[in-house]
Amino acid sequence: MESLEVAKMAIKMAISTRTEEQELKQLFAKSNAKACAVDFGGELNSSTKKIMERTLVAAKREGVIEEAHIYEGAVAGAAREAISQVMQKAMGFNVGGKIGIARCGEHVSVAMFFGAGLLNLNEVVIGLGHRSLPELK
Repeated sequence: MESLEVAKMAIKMAISTRTEEQELKQLFAKSNAKACAVDFGGELNSSTKKIMERTLVAAKREGVIEEAHIYEGAVAGAAREAISQVMQKAMGFNVGGKIGIARCGEHVSVAMFFGAGLLNLNEVVIGLGHRSLPELK
């Protein structure tokens, strides 16, 4: 599977409902891919660390990555890249949305899909990061 397909999986997870999320996991598993998603909300600048933590915890909990620094570093790097893409539109604002993580073979992608703004004046933002890492055994 190519990195583009894994990125699409992460984006689909980030924009899915809870019901769709479960269906997507089962569909992706047929291609030997693993995926998960986690909700997030809060002020972006002060919550970057919390976003990274939630991403890593979800990836480990759902078996997308093993608990080893090389895998954790790859997911953290992809998450950091996704956050940096979201920062332009969301800096200083509250965000709420979902983080999607997908892995197949040596490809891992993290997608962040947020509404960012004040009250009901929201901008929709999406960030995507990708890293390569050793295949799971």
